[in-house]
Amino acid sequence: MLKNWLKIAFINYRKNWLSTIINILGLSVGLCVFLLIFIHWQDEKSYEDWVPNKENIYLVENHIDSFGDMSQSSYPQLYASKEKFPEIEDYTIANIWDWYKTRLIAGDNSSYSSIGQVSSQFFKFFPFETVAGDINNAMKDKSQIALSEKTAIQLFGDDYKNSIGKTVKKDQNGNIYTVSLIYKLPEKNSVFKADYLILETQPKDNDQWLSYSFFGLFKLKPGTDVQKLEAKLSKQQAEQEEILSKKWGAPFDKNKPAKVYLTPITKIKLDAKGDGILKGDKKSLKILLGLSILILMLTGINLINLKTAQSAQRAKEVGVRKVVGSSKTNLIFQFLIETFIICLVAYLVALALLELLLPSYNQYLGKQIKLNDPDVFIGSGLLLIVFALFAGIIPSVYLSNFKPINTLKGNFSRSKQGVWLRNFILTLQLVISSFFIICSLIIHLQVKFMMKKELGFKGNQVIQIDFKKTNYNEKDYDVKKYELLRNEVRKIPGVVATTGSVQSLGMGLRNASSAKNAADTTKVVNNVALGGMEENYFKFYDMKIVAGRNLDWRKASDTINGTVINETFAKKMGWSNQQAIGKEILPGWEDKKKYKILGVVKDFYYGGVDKPIESASFYNYQRNWSKNSMTNLQIKIDANDINGTLERIKEFWTTKAEPGYPYDYNFVDKQFAKTFEKFQKQQTLFTTLNIVVLVIALLGLFALSSLLIEQKLKDVAIKKTLGADERTIVWDLTKRFLLICVIAVFISIPFGYYAMNEWLKDFAYRIDMPVWPYVLSMILLLILTFAVVSFKAYRATKINLVKYLKYE
Repeated sequence: MLKNWLKIAFINYRKNWLSTIINILGLSVGLCVFLLIFIHWQDEKSYEDWVPNKENIYLVENHIDSFGDMSQSSYPQLYASKEKFPEIEDYTIANIWDWYKTRLIAGDNSSYSSIGQVSSQFFKFFPFETVAGDINNAMKDKSQIALSEKTAIQLFGDDYKNSIGKTVKKDQNGNIYTVSLIYKLPEKNSVFKADYLILETQPKDNDQWLSYSFFGLFKLKPGTDVQKLEAKLSKQQAEQEEILSKKWGAPFDKNKPAKVYLTPITKIKLDAKGDGILKGDKKSLKILLGLSILILMLTGINLINLKTAQSAQRAKEVGVRKVVGSSKTNLIFQFLIETFIICLVAYLVALALLELLLPSYNQYLGKQIKLNDPDVFIGSGLLLIVFALFAGIIPSVYLSNFKPINTLKGNFSRSKQGVWLRNFILTLQLVISSFFIICSLIIHLQVKFMMKKELGFKGNQVIQIDFKKTNYNEKDYDVKKYELLRNEVRKIPGVVATTGSVQSLGMGLRNASSAKNAADTTKVVNNVALGGMEENYFKFYDMKIVAGRNLDWRKASDTINGTVINETFAKKMGWSNQQAIGKEILPGWEDKKKYKILGVVKDFYYGGVDKPIESASFYNYQRNWSKNSMTNLQIKIDANDINGTLERIKEFWTTKAEPGYPYDYNFVDKQFAKTFEKFQKQQTLFTTLNIVVLVIALLGLFALSSLLIEQKLKDVAIKKTLGADERTIVWDLTKRFLLICVIAVFISIPFGYYAMNEWLKDFAYRIDMPVWPYVLSMILLLILTFAVVSFKAYRATKINLVKYLKYE
């Protein structure tokens, strides 16, 4: 029986070769898109799965009203909580940033490596595989250093396993460390990877409860009620916030107390409340996963529609099989097997496409995802079975329900149920297509709007070089280095000008604090950028002073306590630009020192234009401790000799400024353009998905219209015999499809509006929801539908009348 079913299946595949190819192509593309996004989702969810006892380890996060959610903790919060709450078994600090690198030196070898500053309990939380040394005694004092295997090889060569007890020097500050451990970084995904680790210790100081500077983790005892512990920790933090606010004379709102969140370590990659550590974009991933499921549904709809459209060809077969004794169950199984074979072939093609596209996809994501996870194959195999059942059960049940007496008489083509089902499924298909068109157009408009927004500065032919060697602990080391390099670089031919600042354009805020109105200390502006800057900073970037004047460094008062604020600062204080001039503020980064506002600069962006402009206060960079944050040099180069000037700067930097360190630079305008990358990628991906959806939908529409028009060829022949012209016949064959298209677009409009309105909520500066994408979606779909259907309809008008009317 099975052999007979397979034989019939392949006969039908060959007979309907066009729809078979379209089904396999559509399904394989849909499955490939889904699998690409699914493996990305699985990769993001797999972070820290390797950690033993992971179910009891939590990242400590905080929320305070003035700064929002933060993934950092204060040191007293960690050690005091362990002592106070028995539910907490242990804590550790894990300050690891992959972007922060320093140079280690051992003899003639060196390594420019990422650093991790951790507490002594770190390896109890993250037991890295030991290559050499004792992991239990690796972080006992500040003279010890633990090296990753890669870093140890760079420093000690082939004899790296015998380097325990040897010393390395940290070039940043000259500190000497003794190698206590060599470890292997976990091969599995983790945000806690550093090329070397040193001990982070802090004195116990109750004044530091609100100094959120550490990534802290708690290991809880099994069975701990996490929500109750969060409540206790929140109460403790709110009490400390109130104590310190009174001590410092800062306002404290009891209605907006501090909150503490405990985020499971396996969820910090996607679900951290704050910025997390290398936090992923869960919202975009969920959107893409949802869209890939829609595409998969679309391919299933194609399959269902084409199978039901072919029902007229199978009706007599069903009638005969029922007459000779075949049961309804057997017929359902037969048609399900036919569907499953198509799905299986499409799945194999999808896997081949996946393997082909994965390198490019990895490059696009900046990842190294590999197809070596058995869960992906098990999950996708189960998906294949479920999908085959979903796509096959409707046409199988539909075909098996045919009544032998009607099908053998040839009356099936008049089945209203068949027409209704095909129309419903076709409408759903076009709804999905219209939804994608609408969303693609609106995303394109928003990205275009952001990229054309006035940034408030001109960064043409400006490069920024960040110092690789810095030393925040040595007094004035960084500012002296800045001034020395500034003076030397200005002598290089082709250098037009240089400047410097604490903040970097395109990098977001690096240092921020609060500021009060000196005349009314109840008025506070939070998250104010520390704007230590060079004298020519505004002129260098062609920034406009809209009220008052710039700082004059020849005047002692300007240098000591003068400041220029931006427009956002003035607005948040409740001043107009003119009203701000002459006012005094108390900045949080100075101890009760008043700054006098001398000017207001037009707003400009430090970070991406998707976020609101933050308040900023600009002043002489030499004024306070922030001068040791002058760790970059911004250089304007001659437009007529860009390449030559860049080469001369490189030669100076690698031989005199920072020899032995890797050299790189960024053009400021390109550095700022990186803030658009996320949204440009979303635009590219959505446009690609939109093309995939349209191709699948139109191929399905073409195959469906071909089958339906094929069934109406006798009607066409009769109309032609009675004198109908080609235009009338084409219109009669296409108008039903066009009506369905119009209905589908109207159905898709509220879904598209809701989805895009939710997406646009993330942007501080967004477009008003336009009408024309919805109109264009209808026009575009009508044109495409008419083009696809009318092509087959026109060919139908060229039929041989004798062939279809010879028995009439």
